[in-house]
Amino acid sequence: MLSLIGQASRALARRYATWRERQRAYAELASLDDRSLADIGINRAEIPYVLSHPRPARAPVWAKAGRTSHAH
Repeated sequence: MLSLIGQASRALARRYATWRERQRAYAELASLDDRSLADIGINRAEIPYVLSHPRPARAPVWAKAGRTSHAH
C-alpha cells in the first residue's frame, strides 16, 4: 500500500514539475516581441500549440556534418 502511495506521489510531483516548466516556457515566449517570435518560426497565437506539442530536439547542423564542435 505504501509503495502505491509513493508511486502516486512521485507521479504527481513529475506532473507538477512538467506543468511548472511549461508555465515558465509560456511566460518566456510570451515576453518576446513579435519579431523575435517570427525569428524562431512561430507567432504569438501558436505559443500554446508549440508548448503542448513538443518536437524532439534536433542536432545542430554542425553535428550532422560529423564535427565535434561548431568552432573551427
